[in-house]
Amino acid sequence: QVTLVESGGGLVQPGGSLRLSCTASGSVTGLYAMGWYRQAPGKQREFVATFTNRDTTDYADSLKGRFTISGDFATNTVYLQMNSLKPEDTAVYYCAAEGLYDDNPRDFLGQGTQVTVSS
Repeated sequence: QVTLVESGGGLVQPGGSLRLSCTASGSVTGLYAMGWYRQAPGKQREFVATFTNRDTTDYADSLKGRFTISGDFATNTVYLQMNSLKPEDTAVYYCAAEGLYDDNPRDFLGQGTQVTVSS
C-alpha cells in the first residue's frame, strides 16, 4: 500500500501562485510515476500533470505554460508549481501515483488539497 500526503493548498488571488507538494510513503519501491489530478465543484476529476522516474513530464494541454510539475523519486516527492492562477483553477487537487507490484499496475490517490482562486 502507498499513502500520498498533499500540502500547499489554500486561498490565492487571481494571478497569484501556489506550490503543491506530495510525498509518498509505504511500498514506494514500485512507483514509476507521480502526478496530479483535480476536481472542480460539479465537474469530473481531470488530469493535470504527471512526472515519471525517467524524468519525463506530461501536462493537460490547457495548463501548459502555467503549471510546472517536478519531482524526486529518491524522496518520493512531487511538486506542482501553479502560476497565473485563474478562478477556474479552483478545485480539489489530488496527488496520484502509479506503480508496478507483482507485475500488476496499481494506482494510488491522495486525500486532496483545496485550492481556491478568488479575490
